[in-house]
Amino acid sequence: MLEAKDNLQRMLAQIPLTDDERDAVEDGSAADDRLIGRLADVPTPAGPTPRQLTQSTNFVPLACISVGTTKS
Repeated sequence: MLEAKDNLQRMLAQIPLTDDERDAVEDGSAADDRLIGRLADVPTPAGPTPRQLTQSTNFVPLACISVGTTKS
């Protein structure tokens, strides 16, 4: 959901949109915010809630992880 929100924000910043398209992107962003808020206290499959994970000192947001390729 957070990645989807980031993509919507990137669209607003980088792509020329008509007023109708901009409204649709902004509506999608607001819907993402509402869903993220509702899910903040729902346990993940591992047990902790997203809110607990973000408050943990061991939490590393996926946006901070860069996946590289290795050559054999």
